[in-house]
Amino acid sequence: MSSVLDRSELEQSPLADLHLLANELGVDGFRRLRREELIDAILSRQSGETEAEAEPEPEAEAEVETADDDPEVEEKRPRRGRRGGRGRGRARGDAEEGATDEDAGEDEDKIVEGAVELLANGSGFLRLSPPDPTDDDVYISAAQVKRCELVSGDRIAGPLRPPRRSERFPSLVRVDTINGRPADEVAEGTRFEDLPVSFPTERFELGSEDPTVKAIEWLTPFGRGSRVVIAGSPRAGKSEALRRLGEALGALEGIEVSWVLAGVRPEELGETGGLTFGASADAQAQAVEQAIEQGRRVAARGGNAVVLVDTLEYLPPQAARRALAAARNITDGGSLTVIATAPMPFGGETTVVVLDGTLTALGRFPAIDLAGSGVVHPELLVGEAGAEAIAKQRAEQLPG
Repeated sequence: MSSVLDRSELEQSPLADLHLLANELGVDGFRRLRREELIDAILSRQSGETEAEAEPEPEAEAEVETADDDPEVEEKRPRRGRRGGRGRGRARGDAEEGATDEDAGEDEDKIVEGAVELLANGSGFLRLSPPDPTDDDVYISAAQVKRCELVSGDRIAGPLRPPRRSERFPSLVRVDTINGRPADEVAEGTRFEDLPVSFPTERFELGSEDPTVKAIEWLTPFGRGSRVVIAGSPRAGKSEALRRLGEALGALEGIEVSWVLAGVRPEELGETGGLTFGASADAQAQAVEQAIEQGRRVAARGGNAVVLVDTLEYLPPQAARRALAAARNITDGGSLTVIATAPMPFGGETTVVVLDGTLTALGRFPAIDLAGSGVVHPELLVGEAGAEAIAKQRAEQLPG
């Protein structure tokens, strides 16, 4: 099976990560091995060769560091004690619980697939029925998250190891595939900026009955990889339109949706959190860039990410442009869609939704100004007939 481990990467890893990896692979007496011997044993174990003989660990147990604010992780993480290879290390505990080494071997051959959900301490879970947690979810170590550069929303597959004594969940042995591609191929993939791109061709079919969502979807369509700006004067309804779009997008399967509230009123933060307009421009730009970077990683691995930003108004102009420019439809790959609010378009968008503040004040919402709005190559999203219908409605709003 595919693996993302290689000697050069292991040689650059901290000793603590090597110990954690060796424990996951069932390397005997790994704490007594010198660094080079430990790397050899890890490579041998992952390639299926017989690992080097080593003295067993002392019986003393050492506490594994866990996140104080994460009882779920704290409950399942094991204490490191005397343990041999995978079968030998489970022998006594399995006997007490009525299990056998043969049963464990069968479980270790089981391949699981699901969506990654990262935790605050760097580890994560493989959710088998995302987004809801279940008792069958599989633990992903922080070392694997770091080594494979996993992000929330990645769909991964690999073999599991049954829970050992004092563990609540099974653990992932290794990552074989990421978003349908071999893990080693993804790890050595082309840089995001160098991936081939094309105009958006797959429109988001939101299927919402909300009048705002329906109007935007059909009059100013956007798709996977679009750069969208919802523009308008103050109190034109930009934040409300973005919120409704976000709810509709969040209901779609296979889409990783993230929010960035930067520069909004304190009352608008709610439980979502974010930065108010009182935060510095640099702080707001950093919050947006972090969300964009995660979206880039999802898209580069073949997934589909949407980043919603409210608002770009107080960001340095160059930071706002960088955020929008990150959106793209990767040819035969994933996509990153950026939808943001701003007082006016920046240039370079593929979809601009302009809201008429005057009509909004009169009770019309959404009040889309089709004369100021526009879509680049709408025919790719709604077909030639749909594009002609949009052009006709737009012409009716133009003066004269």
